[in-house]
Amino acid sequence: MPRTVTASSNSITMRLHAAPDHRVVGSIATAIADAGGVVTAIDVADSSHDRLVVDVTCSSADADHAAELEAAVAAVPGVTVHKVSDRTFLTHLGGVVEVASKVPLKTRDDLSLAYTPGVGRIARALADRPEDVSRLTVKGNSVAVVTDGSAVLGLGNIGPGAALPVMEGKAALFKRFGAINAWPICLDTQDTDEIVRAVELIAPGFGGINLEDIAAPRCFEIEARLRERLDIPVFHDDQHGTAIVALAGLTNALRVVGKRIEDARMVVSGGGAAGTAIVGLLLAAGVRDVVVYDRAGCLVADADGLSPAHAELASRTNPRRVAGDLRTALQGADVFIGVSAPGILPAEWIGEMAPEPIVFAMANPDPEVDPVEASRYAAVVASGRSDFPNQINNVLAFPGVFRGLLDARASTVTITMMLRAATAIAAVVTDAELNPSYIIPTVFHPDVHTAVAAAIAHPEGATP
Repeated sequence: MPRTVTASSNSITMRLHAAPDHRVVGSIATAIADAGGVVTAIDVADSSHDRLVVDVTCSSADADHAAELEAAVAAVPGVTVHKVSDRTFLTHLGGVVEVASKVPLKTRDDLSLAYTPGVGRIARALADRPEDVSRLTVKGNSVAVVTDGSAVLGLGNIGPGAALPVMEGKAALFKRFGAINAWPICLDTQDTDEIVRAVELIAPGFGGINLEDIAAPRCFEIEARLRERLDIPVFHDDQHGTAIVALAGLTNALRVVGKRIEDARMVVSGGGAAGTAIVGLLLAAGVRDVVVYDRAGCLVADADGLSPAHAELASRTNPRRVAGDLRTALQGADVFIGVSAPGILPAEWIGEMAPEPIVFAMANPDPEVDPVEASRYAAVVASGRSDFPNQINNVLAFPGVFRGLLDARASTVTITMMLRAATAIAAVVTDAELNPSYIIPTVFHPDVHTAVAAAIAHPEGATP
């Protein structure tokens, strides 16, 4: 059975040598389609009386499927596969970020202003007035994207080197959506003390720290200690970025079904970094009844065998002391939010929730329930995937969050700021636009990042 192609991240370009027959291009396209691929471009690179050179770009489901597409094309009579290029690997050759000078360096005069001797005047001035460092250096518009490689995407503990392209991608997103210079910092240690100390040592060069892909529960302590010791904001995007966007989407999903957040019963599957942050923001937003489900079952206060992090989480949740499995927790619930593992929610269980249930299946790359199946039972469905409506994507939050923090020269990021950011994202979707398939704006929406930045930079104490 042909595989389902869902994303362009598995895309290849095949250079083919073929007989000069006008029918061969059609045969190539048919072979790819029959094998489940999607042709996105066919270009004739060269032509002669005895040979065509054709570049065919197509999308596949995964790397194995790409190999199947190559084999299918090679089987077309008169066609030879000369070379296959993976477009994702081509994109990352040499990395996806670079350093560029903001000023011209073409003459001796240019050098004297940007570097010596002129830069010496700036250095002396900053030695006398350290408070001007952010204004006169790159620090005021720079963020360190710091990881230890212990919890990268859905890949797990793959180490700092393998995490580097992910941090580069994050840095590129900071630049594109927040006009912020972000630097990938991959630390070759998973020792909490060493990570904290390393970040302390590099902090003078940055206006903010974005912790990324650090496993729980170590990430909680690292963030807490850095917030105590640094005078710049520290933000763990896997926690707080996810929480902000999830709350924004939930705000609008509740608008769709006509329920109040204070009255809704919620189940959060996953008591790790993202789940803990989501719960904290939900409670701050007014949620009164949320049950956290993790591998061992529903978290209940004072239960035996809980880790310190889970015990603290249980103490703030589950007021009805629901015990047992996920299905038990879902009985009569209005909302399911998953940040856990693929396939743990059979779609038919959604039918046992309250009328017009909301399902956010956000595990990546494979969600807790197939969004198509979930939509048979749920009034609103969201996921972390880009190939379905309502993608809960952290890119909606972190560029604007840090833009606002840097603009305000903030020393920390607060729950109140995060609530305002979630409200700002939700408000980008107008009443006229709101529907079950559009509860959250696209990351390319022209207003979303500026709205978040403005919400974050708003004076403390304002009502979110």
